[in-house]
Amino acid sequence: MKGEPKEIRLTVNGRVYELKVRPKALLNDVLRKDLKLTGTKRGCLESVCGVCTVILDGKAVRSCSILAIQASGHEVTTIEGVAEGDKLHPIQEAFVNHGAIECGYCIPGRVMMAKALLDENPNPTREEVRLAMQGVLCADVGYVKQIEAVEIAAEKMRGGK
Repeated sequence: MKGEPKEIRLTVNGRVYELKVRPKALLNDVLRKDLKLTGTKRGCLESVCGVCTVILDGKAVRSCSILAIQASGHEVTTIEGVAEGDKLHPIQEAFVNHGAIECGYCIPGRVMMAKALLDENPNPTREEVRLAMQGVLCADVGYVKQIEAVEIAAEKMRGGK
């Protein structure tokens, strides 16, 4: 029957999960509710705000617009998988040290968007950073500091300061 749970296999943050999900279960809901990875936020549920951004097979995607069964067999990275233990990723470190975190609700999505950008392009222009970051809406006024934080992280990741 079409409403019966389906078995899926997700690799999330390097760990393999085998679970049963409803056919229409969103990736965001499976991450948050089933896997208890609540760092990925739930926002508009219309694929507009971007606070639910995760990395799927190396690309930034909105987890509220992807069914969990579509992600089966693929690699998902959430904000919980960015740091290495207690050691923050350079993007996270730059956000903290540069004062680029205000309320924090959009920050996981923004970090994931920045990570996908820097993984693909380690030396982006300011315009490329700005365009990538506008993919996650923010009600706060921290855009400039966040863009600068991504530039700082990019330089560090390339072996600079």
